[in-house]
Amino acid sequence: MIRKAVLPVAGLGTRCLPASKAIPKEMITVVDRPVIQYVVDEAVRAGIRDIVLVTHTSKGAIENHFDKHFELEATLEAKGKQALLEQLRHIVPDDVNIISVRQPEPLGLGHAVLCARPVIGDDEPFAVLLPDVLVDDEGLERSDLAGMLAAFEDTGRGQLMVEEVPWERVDRYGIVAPEGDAPAAGQSAPLTGMVEKPSREAAPSNLAVIGRYALPGAIFALLADTPPGAGNEIQLTDAIDALRAAKGVDAWRMRGQTFDCGQPLGYLEATLAYGRRHPELGAGFRELLARYAQPE
Repeated sequence: MIRKAVLPVAGLGTRCLPASKAIPKEMITVVDRPVIQYVVDEAVRAGIRDIVLVTHTSKGAIENHFDKHFELEATLEAKGKQALLEQLRHIVPDDVNIISVRQPEPLGLGHAVLCARPVIGDDEPFAVLLPDVLVDDEGLERSDLAGMLAAFEDTGRGQLMVEEVPWERVDRYGIVAPEGDAPAAGQSAPLTGMVEKPSREAAPSNLAVIGRYALPGAIFALLADTPPGAGNEIQLTDAIDALRAAKGVDAWRMRGQTFDCGQPLGYLEATLAYGRRHPELGAGFRELLARYAQPE
């Protein structure tokens, strides 16, 4: 069973400037918590117990968020604010480990994942979760991430989570080429390849890779041998394509939906979706939505 996950959080977040100038983009809030906490919660619900943050010297706020804050906890306890105190103490369960490693240079997503090699090891499978993307699978009996990890366990093949996108937007994504028919939601299918941001006419499908991966430890050796590609960076997709050619890789089609929090409109859309159903703030938030939806 996959118990480890890599979260690459070393990027500078230029699409979120100026909000990300002084704080990591992963710490921008959606409703009442930073986006990184939603992603960690997603991993924990799927059974992950070791979370490796591949970080940067400017991202200390992320590590601090998951660390104990003794002074703050003592203050809350002294003031009798027990509910807030319990929230702080349970940001992650006691049996979950948050581990940080540094990416010394911005050499690409593939390089960021490779930085986790000493922690993960070459013999253990792991997940990769990109913190730019929130996966909203509210109401599903089994989360999309848990479903993808189960598919890896069943097949032993690498898995890429994919989402159906409108055909007119395929040129914004990495698009997969399934072998035969596209998989049904909640199922996986072998891939014959991937195409980065194809035109509509050249796109082999409208299934886009959304930033969730289940990979064998063998990917590290492939990453170590992957030369710089687009942008002179080590691309994870290049190593995954080499893995596909050698051992096969599947596309796992998600059932929920995603929010791209790597850009401001994505944060706003996520705030709308999560805010409406928040157990404490939802009713008031829906009233605000109704008020501001009225024409002036």
